[in-house]
Amino acid sequence: MSTTDKLFTGSIPEVYDRAMVPLIFEPYARDLAERVSKLGPQSVLEVAAGTGVVTRALAARLPAQTRIVATDLNQPMLDHARTRMADDPRIIWQQADAQALPFEDAQFDAVVCQFGAMFFPDRVGAYGQARRVMRPGGHFLFNAWSAIEENEFAEEVTRALGHLFPTDPPRFMARTPHGYHNADTIRADLHAAGFHDVTIEPLDAVSAAPSPYEAAAAYCQGTPLRAEIEARGGSLEEATRYVANAMGKRFGEGPVSGRIRALVVAAA
Repeated sequence: MSTTDKLFTGSIPEVYDRAMVPLIFEPYARDLAERVSKLGPQSVLEVAAGTGVVTRALAARLPAQTRIVATDLNQPMLDHARTRMADDPRIIWQQADAQALPFEDAQFDAVVCQFGAMFFPDRVGAYGQARRVMRPGGHFLFNAWSAIEENEFAEEVTRALGHLFPTDPPRFMARTPHGYHNADTIRADLHAAGFHDVTIEPLDAVSAAPSPYEAAAAYCQGTPLRAEIEARGGSLEEATRYVANAMGKRFGEGPVSGRIRALVVAAA
């Protein structure tokens, strides 16, 4: 993993929440929140909460007495998330590393993570932390993107940037968000962390944007791809337009849509 892969700073949190969240994250956030709500938890820990898309979905589905603790390694992401839900007393916002959770043992009925496991340098350690803070009979639910070839927008963005920077192509999307997609590997990591009841299932959805440019801007300006583009001396706007042109050729010039796929993981 590159040192820039976990940098969600500057204007990235705002662009991420405004553009990336509706583009690819919302359907999976609703799915995770629905799965959690069926478990009837009294306390939920969310790790890698980002700008709070799952937090908002949980708050909409869980009863008023349920405590929600939302954490993320990146304080700027949490700061942005808090602005969206500052008046909800059920939610505690706390900066935390998923690999070293600052909570006592057996504190939560459920631990949930939306597309964060791919960023953990020590996944077995992070899973072990989730298991440690769960009460007996608790549940750990998370999702991870499938292979980049099964996610059409991410694949096209990566291909286009490879053509734009042929000697040093930006590979953030393939390397990290789509770099942890083998179900056998995920299951083995969970078993190593002490989980034995593990289910993994693919879940398809559709990514849609009003135009190729808006889809390209979400990826190029609202993710750590931005740092990769700027590190290569490229103009961020020119790179965005180059990607938008490539996406327009593949998906059309009006409203665009593409297939996305993730793996939904539940461990108990």
